[in-house]
Amino acid sequence: MTKSTEIQFLDGPHSRLKELKFTIGTMVDLIHGLRALHFVGPCITFFGSARFTEDHPYYQLTRNAAAAFAKLGFTIITGGGPGLMEAANRGAKDAGGYSVGCNIQLPVEQKPNPYLDKWVYMTHFFLRKVLLVKYSFAFVVMPGGYGTLDEYFEALTLIQTHKIKNFPIIIFGKEYHKELIEHIAVMKRDGTIGPDDEKFYLVTDDINEATELIREKSIKQFGLKPKRKYKPFSWLFEHK
Repeated sequence: MTKSTEIQFLDGPHSRLKELKFTIGTMVDLIHGLRALHFVGPCITFFGSARFTEDHPYYQLTRNAAAAFAKLGFTIITGGGPGLMEAANRGAKDAGGYSVGCNIQLPVEQKPNPYLDKWVYMTHFFLRKVLLVKYSFAFVVMPGGYGTLDEYFEALTLIQTHKIKNFPIIIFGKEYHKELIEHIAVMKRDGTIGPDDEKFYLVTDDINEATELIREKSIKQFGLKPKRKYKPFSWLFEHK
């Protein structure tokens, strides 16, 4: 028999100063985002790829859907970048609605698209997702890549675990998301999600169907009313 050896555990970073700096920086970044978006009102968040150009059908679908939802009185909020994020912000402006971006600082600068009434830069992706979730009464998932799916499953998980309320999630692009929906069915079959977890989202290409869902599950369910006038607190240096 071979003689057993004791495990030698690895050492890791223990810089308390670095952890303190990270904690303080995170708090400052989050407070900055919360102050910037405090008055945006009930939002609908659009998740989607930055890589689709203006001539792509998904761009036009996103633009039309955002315009329809903006007409209901919602602020349209995105990651603030190009592609389908731009399309959603542009659709909000088409309808005379309010358009907001929550951008991210990257090594290659992602500039805010030109259809934003207001935007804020965040340092960390996880803080940006906090803000996109915090102000939203519905989530719209357009075709996209890793980031889009990350944001979609985060929202889905928060609803599933009751960390946020049962806000509607709408997935546009039946053909694009076909394999994704099939895989969710596999998860349901194998018991890694609950039997009713598929009810958390709607898969459609029909903007009218999505609009009716938002009327029922966002406006009516949460008792949203026409916006009242408000006055920012000057002593807190607040701005509309």
